[in-house]
Amino acid sequence: MILAGTSRGVFAIDHDGAHSVLESRGVRDLIDINGRIFAGTGAGLFVSDNGGDTWSCVGLAEYEVWQVRAAPDGTLYAGTQPASLFRSTDGGDSWTEIESFAKVPEASTWGIPLDPPLPGRARAIVVDREDPNKIWVGVEVGGIMRTTDGGVTWTLDRPGDNPDLHMMYAHPAEPAMLFASTGYGREDHIAEEAEGNAGVFRSDDHGQTWNYAWSGVTPRYSRPMCIEVREPFSLTVASAPTAFSNFADDGGAQAMLFRSDDHGASWRSLCDQAHSPSAANIHGLMVDPDEVGGVIVGTDTGEVWRVSNDAVWTEVVTGLPAVLSLSATQ
Repeated sequence: MILAGTSRGVFAIDHDGAHSVLESRGVRDLIDINGRIFAGTGAGLFVSDNGGDTWSCVGLAEYEVWQVRAAPDGTLYAGTQPASLFRSTDGGDSWTEIESFAKVPEASTWGIPLDPPLPGRARAIVVDREDPNKIWVGVEVGGIMRTTDGGVTWTLDRPGDNPDLHMMYAHPAEPAMLFASTGYGREDHIAEEAEGNAGVFRSDDHGQTWNYAWSGVTPRYSRPMCIEVREPFSLTVASAPTAFSNFADDGGAQAMLFRSDDHGASWRSLCDQAHSPSAANIHGLMVDPDEVGGVIVGTDTGEVWRVSNDAVWTEVVTGLPAVLSLSATQ
């Protein structure tokens, strides 16, 4: 079964179609951690202990929860908007703010440059799988906050001097290698659409330095991203011309889906003829657990598709609200 996080809650998708299992605002993250499914929503954090059939709120109701991730020692972390970082040591039943994160001097500049401005988002979390004290948190718009002491102290990094962080993943077999997708946002304006301003960056040294891995790829505004945990550890990224690209635009969203099998050194399209480019923008993206190299995508037109390694698109369901996140259950 596939769970789709949408602008109006969570839907369960099976052979009989889709049905609502949780009503909530914008579900930005769905993740299964040790059989417990977490839904980060615009109205706090929800959990399901029965495969997504029923849900309960476990807190953070005054926040938008953008991502939940687990450390190898079982500690859970949640990133929110306004940009804060929370920790749980009881499997997600209760949460405590890591106050050092939001109190760094740089936090005063975090924000989304809209009119009126919005608070910044702690929207991407990576915890080192060998050392739980090493944590990276991507802030939109702010940069990557990095700690090596479990959050006592923090260091700010900006890949390519870009503060607009979207998604981050560590390579499953090489923990020092990190990937980050970025956009055009700056603290006080939207950058020009020039190469180097947006795209995918890679670090080979635990996030201390970053190299641009999106040269020659268009469109450049990269946001959804996932990495295959099985060889060849394929990295898949969806991109669009701007942060606001939408199916209702003249000509559609002009979105694309790209795959790299060599750590971002080269890229190939995963789009078929009907999606080159895609009129619908791609917001939900996950590895297909049933096919090595395959992914599952969700769009702003409420569609869910399975995309194979050789770019065959198979429709799973249509008619949902805008799909923002995806997960799979047994």
